[in-house]
Amino acid sequence: MFKNMNFKLFHKYLIHDFKRKISQLSINSILQSTSVGDKINAKGWIRSLRKQKENVFIDISDGSTNQKLQIIVGSKLVPKNLTTGASISTSGVVQLSPKGQKEINAQEISIYGDCIVTDGYPFAPRKEYTSEYIRQHLHFRPRTNKFSSLLRIRSSAQCHFHNYLTSQGYVNIHTPILTSNDCEGAGEIFQVIPDNEKLIKSMKKEGQSPEEAFFNGKTFLSVSGQLHLESAAHALTKVYNLGPIFRAENSRSRLHLAEFYMLEAEIAFLENLEDLVVCVEDLVQNVTKMLLDSNESDIMNLNKENKRDFSWMDKKFVVLTYEEAENILIKEGKEYNPIDSISKENELFLVKHCGNIPVFVINWPKNIKPFYMKECPGDNTKVQALDLLVPDVGEVVGGSLRENDFNKLVGNIPNDSDELKWYFDLRKFGGVPTCGYGLGFERYLLFVTGITNIKDVIPFPRWPHNCSM
Repeated sequence: MFKNMNFKLFHKYLIHDFKRKISQLSINSILQSTSVGDKINAKGWIRSLRKQKENVFIDISDGSTNQKLQIIVGSKLVPKNLTTGASISTSGVVQLSPKGQKEINAQEISIYGDCIVTDGYPFAPRKEYTSEYIRQHLHFRPRTNKFSSLLRIRSSAQCHFHNYLTSQGYVNIHTPILTSNDCEGAGEIFQVIPDNEKLIKSMKKEGQSPEEAFFNGKTFLSVSGQLHLESAAHALTKVYNLGPIFRAENSRSRLHLAEFYMLEAEIAFLENLEDLVVCVEDLVQNVTKMLLDSNESDIMNLNKENKRDFSWMDKKFVVLTYEEAENILIKEGKEYNPIDSISKENELFLVKHCGNIPVFVINWPKNIKPFYMKECPGDNTKVQALDLLVPDVGEVVGGSLRENDFNKLVGNIPNDSDELKWYFDLRKFGGVPTCGYGLGFERYLLFVTGITNIKDVIPFPRWPHNCSM
C-alpha cells in the first residue's frame, strides 16, 4: 500500500490515521459527532450497571465529558467480574435510545481491569459521599463525577488565561520555584536543603551553615514570581506567569493551602492605578465568559446545589477606597481593627453590601502592605494598591503600582539585603514605572464553580499536617 508513497506523505497519513483513531475513543466525540449505524469502539470506566433478563445496561465514562455513554450488552456477551468501577473496551453500533439519546449496541466487550468493590475500593455504586470523605482517597478522586468536572474546568481556565493574556501582547515567563528572596516579607517561607548529609558535608565551605552549602546561601520555595517578572517587564513590557506558589502558613481554613497556583502579571510604562483596575476587571470578565462557553455543562454540574449568579460579568466592578470601605464597616457596626488588614468576614460583607458585584478596594495603608508598593500622591501613609473581592470567597486578586524611585525603595527595606541588590538595579539602570497583580487560581475556581473548600479545586492539595501521595 505504501510502496510508492514518499516518507513525508507516509508520515502525514500515519498522523491523520492516529488522530482519527484517538478521536473515536472519546465519549464526548461519540456523543457529538457519530451517526446512527456507525460502528465504533469505546473505552472507559463503568459508572453504573443494570441487569435485566436478556440485556445488561452499562453507563461508562472516560473523562472527556460529564455525560455518560450507555452500552447495551446481551447477557451472553457479558464477561465475568463485570462490575462498577471496572475499565472496559466495547465495540458495537450506534443507535438511539427510546429517549432519543445515543447509545451503543455492543457486539464485543472486554475488561481491561476489574474492580472488586468489596476488596477495598472506597466508592460503592449509587452512593453519595461527602467532600471530606472523598478527599481521603485522592488517587481515586478524579473518578468521581464532580471532581472530573472540576478538573476539566481547571484545565480550560488555565488555557483561557494563557490565550487571553497572549492576545493582549503578554509574554509568558517561567519564574523559578527555588529563590533566594521572600517577596512578601512575611516570613511564611519553606527553606530548601538537600536531604543528603554526605553531599552537604562535601560542599560546605568554611563558615557556612548546612542550609547555605548547596547554593552558597539560604534558598526557599517561591512565595511569588513577582520580583522576577519585574526583571522581565523591564525588557519585554508585558509579562505573566501561572505557576506554583508555596506559603508556610499554619492555617487549615477552607481558603488556604501550603501549595497553590498564582497567575501573576507585570506591566511596564503603566502609571495609573485606575488603568490597572481596568486590566484586572477585563481579565476576570473575559476569561469567565470563555469558561462559560467552553465548560457550561461542567459548571452546571457543580452548581446544582449552589447556583452561581454570573450577571456581574456585564457590570462595572465597584471601586472603593480603603477609607470608604472602612467607613462602611464602621457605619454597619462591624468589628474592625484598623491596625490589621480587612478580615475575611468583612471582605464578604463589603461584596454583599455592594450588591454581590466584585469590589476593588484601593489605596491601602502603607504599614500593612509590602515594601515594593508605590505611595499615593500627596499621602505617604497610603500606597497605590488594590484588592479584588468577590462573592463567597473574598480576596481573589492583589496588585499595586511598584515603587520605581531608587532611594524610596531602598528606604522601604529595614535591613540592607544583598539578595535584593539586583532588584534595586532595575531602578538604577533604565528603570520605568511598572505595576502588576497576582490572581489566586484556586480562589478564582471557587468563585466560578461554587465549590466552598479550596482543597477541592486542586488535584492534590497540601496543607498543614497533610501531604499525602
